[in-house]
This record gives sequence, C-alpha cells and structure tokens, in this order.
Amino acid sequence: MPDLIAPGLRILFCGINPSVYSAVVGYHFARPGNRFWPALQASGFTGRLLAPSEQEELLTLGYGITNVVDRATVSADVLTAEELAEGGRRLEAKVRRYRPQCLAVLGIGAWRTAFGHPKASLGPQPESLGGARVWVLPNPSGLNAHYRPEDLARLFLELRLAVDTSRP
Repeated sequence: MPDLIAPGLRILFCGINPSVYSAVVGYHFARPGNRFWPALQASGFTGRLLAPSEQEELLTLGYGITNVVDRATVSADVLTAEELAEGGRRLEAKVRRYRPQCLAVLGIGAWRTAFGHPKASLGPQPESLGGARVWVLPNPSGLNAHYRPEDLARLFLELRLAVDTSRP
C-alpha cells in the first residue's frame, strides 16, 4: 500500500496497517464501515465527505497517510509485537525524512506496542517522534466498537484545533 505523503505536511495520519480490502483497491481506509473519512469531515479536516478514491485531495490540504506496518491483514490484532516494533522504527525514519508537523497515530494499542509506551493514553503525547509532535487517536476501523462516530469526530476535532492553533 503506497504512502500518501509529501515533505512538510501539517499532519501525517498513521494507521496500524492496511486492511486486505484497502490493499486490493489501492486506497487507504477503503473498507466499507471504516470511519476515517467521516471523522475527517465531521471534525472539519475536509469540507465534505471524501471517498477513499479521492485520497490525493488530502495532500493539497497538508495531510498524508501512512501505516505502522505495511502488511495487509483482515484484522490488526494478528500483527505481532515484533512487526509493530519494526514498523515503528521504519515510521520514525519516514517522519525524520518527510518532517510533518504532527504525526497522528490511529490506534492506541499500536502506539503503545510499537514505541514501548504501555501506559500512553489518547491525545497529545509527551514525546515527539522523528522531530514531529505525536497525537494518538482511536483506530477508526468499524471493527473498533469502543468509539462511536461522534466520539471519533470530537477526538479528531481536538487534534485539528491543536494543530491549527500552533500554525506559524
């Protein structure tokens, strides 16, 4: 699954890993039921609901998408701790190279495991990664029933407002 990335982004959104469906169709967060695109629109990142096939429009807004682990799976819970840690090392190198202002990791468990922060919570993190500020959001997968769409919208909005107020 190719990254949607460019130097100097405002926010680089980072999923755990692509779904098999996303890998087949070639678009991030493409699986029906994934709540990433609705959360972006509901929180004001985008002015309208984008389809996964319109993902390139994010770059013009200063946003990109990558994943901690490249391997596509039916569910992220089959990833090993070793895969997540190795993916974390690759992600840090990517962040150093592309220098986004903020890295938004979409999955608290992935952040905890990949970067060795077992007590981390959602929201801004005390540490940076590769020079970027880090913010952790819930995994927007429809398989993650812990968060309702309105919860995701509120949490995504907190990130948007924090990044907007920190702009030079």
